[in-house]
Amino acid sequence: MKTLPLTGTPREAVMQQLKSLHADDAKWKDGKTFSLVYFAGDEVSQLLKDAYSEFIAENGLSPVAFPSLRQMETEVVSMAAGLLHGDDDVAGTMTSGGTESIMMAIKTAREWGRKVKGIARPHIIVPASAHPAFDKAVHYFDVDYSHAPLMADFRVDVAAMEKLIRPETVLLVGSAPAYPQGVIDDIGAIAAMAKARGILCHVDACLGGFFLPFAKKLGRAMPDFDFAVDGVTSMSADLHKYGYAAKGASVVLYRSGALRRHQFFCYAGWNGGLYASPSFSGTRPGGAIAAAWAVMHHLGEAGYLTRAQSILDSTRAMQDGIRGIPGLKVLGEPVGGVFAFSSDSLNVYELGDAMDARGWKLDRQMNPPALHVMVTPAHAAVVPQFLADLTECAKSLAAGEPAPDGSAAMYGMVGTIPDRQQVDDFLVEFLDGLFNRA
Repeated sequence: MKTLPLTGTPREAVMQQLKSLHADDAKWKDGKTFSLVYFAGDEVSQLLKDAYSEFIAENGLSPVAFPSLRQMETEVVSMAAGLLHGDDDVAGTMTSGGTESIMMAIKTAREWGRKVKGIARPHIIVPASAHPAFDKAVHYFDVDYSHAPLMADFRVDVAAMEKLIRPETVLLVGSAPAYPQGVIDDIGAIAAMAKARGILCHVDACLGGFFLPFAKKLGRAMPDFDFAVDGVTSMSADLHKYGYAAKGASVVLYRSGALRRHQFFCYAGWNGGLYASPSFSGTRPGGAIAAAWAVMHHLGEAGYLTRAQSILDSTRAMQDGIRGIPGLKVLGEPVGGVFAFSSDSLNVYELGDAMDARGWKLDRQMNPPALHVMVTPAHAAVVPQFLADLTECAKSLAAGEPAPDGSAAMYGMVGTIPDRQQVDDFLVEFLDGLFNRA
C-alpha cells in the first residue's frame, strides 16, 4: 500500500519522478500514436500550458467571482456556434469533454420530454455506431433508449430508426462523424424526421465539430451536418480534439436558450446557500476555459485551415497506401482524419500486434474487426514509414509468420462470446484490476 510521505519531497525530485513515470507512456509526439492526443505543435502546446497556468486556481462554478471565465466561456461558445452555422439564438456551455456534453444533451432531452411533452420516462434513439457516452448517459439518467442498426456503408439506417420511434421518443441522434469508421450519418434525413414528429435531434460532432467546417472550406465534399440543417436542435463538439485545446474542454450547443434551460441544475433548499450549476460538473477548472479561449484566438481560421489541410493530405496518402497493400481495405467512406481498415484475408488483430512491436499504437475495433486511425498534424512526417512498416507486417502475416504476442488472442476470444453481458463482466474485472491500490 502506498502511503502519504511523512515529510515533503523537494520540487526537483518530484519533477524527476514525474518525468520517469512518462517512460512507459505512449510516445504521441513522435506521430506513432493514433488516438487520445491531438497534437498541434510545440508552440500551441506551450500556449496551452501558459494559459492554463494563468487560471489554474480559478473556478468556473462561480461566474460572479470570476467574470473573466464567464466572458471567455461565452466567447468560446459563440465562436463554436458561429463555426457550426448557429444564429444569435443558439446557446450553450462548455463542459469537461465529449462525454459530459453528450450527457447534458440527454439530460436536457429528458427534462424537455417530461416538462414539455409530459412523458414520465422519455425514450431516445441512437445509431449502433454512436459513442458509448450515450449508453453511459441513459444509464446514469434512467432514460429508455434503442440502438438503430447500420447500413452496409456504416451509416445509421434511417428507415430502421423511423420504425423505432414511439410515443415516448423525445430525441433522435446522428454522428458527424461516427468514431469507428469516420462516416457522417444522414443528418438531413434524421433531423427532418425529428421535426416532422415534433421531437429533438442531436448531432454528435464531438469528433468533427472543429474539423469538418474547415475541411469543407478546403473543398472536401460533405453534406450539411450542423445548425444549417433544419430540425437539428442540439450539438456536441470537443475543443480538446481538433480544436487543439487542453483537456478537458468541449461545448454543448442548443438551438435556443429556452432549450438550454433544461440542462441547468438549481437547488434553493441547501443551508449552504443558493446553488446553481450550468453543467454536470460542480467545480469547473478555469484553466481549461482559458486554454480553449487562447488557442481559438491564437490559431484563428487560418491556423485551423492549415492544420486541416495537413490532416486531409496525410489521410489521403495513408488510405491510398493501405488500399494498395494486398488484403487490406478502408471501411466505408470516411470524410475526415478518422477511419478504420480491415482485411478479409489477414487477422487484423495480429496485424495490430505486429505494428505494436514496431512502436505504432493502433486502436482495435470489433463488428467488423478493424484497426482504427486518427490523424493529426503530427502524423504528416511519419506517413511513409507507417505505410512501409504496415506493408512489411502484412506481408509477413500473409506468408504465415507468427505475430508477436499482444491483444489478438483477447480480441479473438471476446469475438466468440455470444453473451455480451459476459464480456461486460470481463471488462469490469479488468478495470477493477487496473485500479487496484498501488
